[in-house]
Amino acid sequence: MGAFAAHGISDPHPRELLRTGAVYALVHAAAALALEDRAPWAALSLTGGGLLFSATLYALAFGAPPLTGLVTPLGGVLMILGWLLAGWSALARRV
Repeated sequence: MGAFAAHGISDPHPRELLRTGAVYALVHAAAALALEDRAPWAALSLTGGGLLFSATLYALAFGAPPLTGLVTPLGGVLMILGWLLAGWSALARRV
């Protein structure tokens, strides 16, 4: 989606939605892969949140109804939960 945003769309608003979705998907997918063995619940939350967040941004960029944007924060909450679970897991391992 990031490449499509860079080369396939001239309208700045949908282009920015696609770019943001691609960045968040990439970062959270990489984090989930790194955490899958040590903190599986964190990895699951990061994966689900990244997918939900990015997918709603992609849908909005391609013309989905604006109400679709109401789902986006749920993905954000799952991503935050994933990071909190990852931190908790790391702290639990240090003790």
